[in-house]
Amino acid sequence: MKRILTLFVAPILFTCPFIFPTASYVQEKSPNLEVYFSPHGGCTDAIIRELNKAKITILVHAYSFTSAPIAKALLNAHKRGVKVEVILDKSQRTHKYSETDFLVNSGIRTYIDAAHTVGRITGESLMEKYYSAIWQRIKQNWPPPQSELKNMKGLETIIQVKIGREGMLKDMWYEKRSGNTVYDQGVWEAIKKSEPFAPIPKEIKEDVLEIGIRFHPD
Repeated sequence: MKRILTLFVAPILFTCPFIFPTASYVQEKSPNLEVYFSPHGGCTDAIIRELNKAKITILVHAYSFTSAPIAKALLNAHKRGVKVEVILDKSQRTHKYSETDFLVNSGIRTYIDAAHTVGRITGESLMEKYYSAIWQRIKQNWPPPQSELKNMKGLETIIQVKIGREGMLKDMWYEKRSGNTVYDQGVWEAIKKSEPFAPIPKEIKEDVLEIGIRFHPD
């Protein structure tokens, strides 16, 4: 399950695998189907491709929304006249790396659903605490010295990590590079130095968590 640390990375905007119809129904002919997996299975690109095809309406309902590429695709659709509406969980009001503010500031109609229990069940509460513990540990090894930060304004790096049951890194990769090699390498090393993380709480059923961590110096 792909998750995003939003403190960037809660369940990701959508759940994979994705199945998209790619042909119109014509009498007895069935549509072609495309299946996508995450990570490294083309999910984000597939979602963006479909958003780019939208002509009338896009409706998004998600628990957490931290995907900058998808948020930009929604903005592009909004700019070309597509009606875009988004409903997010109430936790997105305060998550540090949620794309909620980006959507609202872009003029996209965005609603917060505070009436349902998805954000209040025990599992989600434990997950939030675990994310916070991970972020606090990483912060001990980041950011870079203050003397370097003045040259890094506006940069953003997103790194996806897989953390195993015992808190060890199973895999990590760049989802987005800032364009500054020194900065990108610095955040990579900060995560590596933070290992091992706390073990995944026994109440959380997943043996491996995939989390997106977004860094920016502002």
